[in-house]
Amino acid sequence: MNSSPTERFRLDGQVAVVTGASSGIGRHCSLLLANAGAKVALASRNIKELELLAKEIVSAGGHAKAFHLDVTQQSSVTQCFTQITSWAQPTIVINNAGVSVTKSLLEQTEADWDRVVDTNLKGVWLVATEAARTMVATKTAGSIINMASILGERQINGVAPYAISKAGVIQVTKTMALELARYQIRVNAILPGYVITDLNREFLQSELGEKLRMRIPSRRFDEPHDLDGPILLLASAAGQGMSGSTLVVDGAHLVSSL
Repeated sequence: MNSSPTERFRLDGQVAVVTGASSGIGRHCSLLLANAGAKVALASRNIKELELLAKEIVSAGGHAKAFHLDVTQQSSVTQCFTQITSWAQPTIVINNAGVSVTKSLLEQTEADWDRVVDTNLKGVWLVATEAARTMVATKTAGSIINMASILGERQINGVAPYAISKAGVIQVTKTMALELARYQIRVNAILPGYVITDLNREFLQSELGEKLRMRIPSRRFDEPHDLDGPILLLASAAGQGMSGSTLVVDGAHLVSSL
């Protein structure tokens, strides 16, 4: 008998790696995946916050472990996955780590560019390819989910390196989906709009933030839980036929009129 539609979204027996797991969307994703039944490898540079999150997940009956990771360094990525695979073989990767520098185009420096592009684009590439190598070597089917942004397809003043890096993430997603399909590894991307987190809450609730909200057709900013459906769809058997897809979660912001 086929499983019910609800059961197909469950992640029991799966092992998920979440980068940038110590705060914001990454933290939310980690709790979501653990609640859906996955064993979660929490990865970021902030090991103390990861350990607190791991304790929270375990105390709630889940399974999680903290791993130090700097996504901009190949040596760190390799070491992290060596440690993770000795704990459990990953079947899901949430490529979430990301940064931005807000300055006008002519004020952006080489250091700004390197920080943003190394984290947002190079980091996604390093983590995804390392994860794929472990999956191929163990003949493990898997799902890689890259966090892009609606700014990968549109533009806004003040964050040029960020927008450029997220456009690259979309192309990384599609290219990897093409090459990894033969190994039963799916690669998809989520393009969030403005999602309220502790990092941007103050700005989004300011006068400038209110002006921004009024330009969104839905007249609302998204909350982290608005990403739950797309994440579970792409991570689970429910999305088994999807690879190379980009799911937009933005309250119709991307399709708003110019």
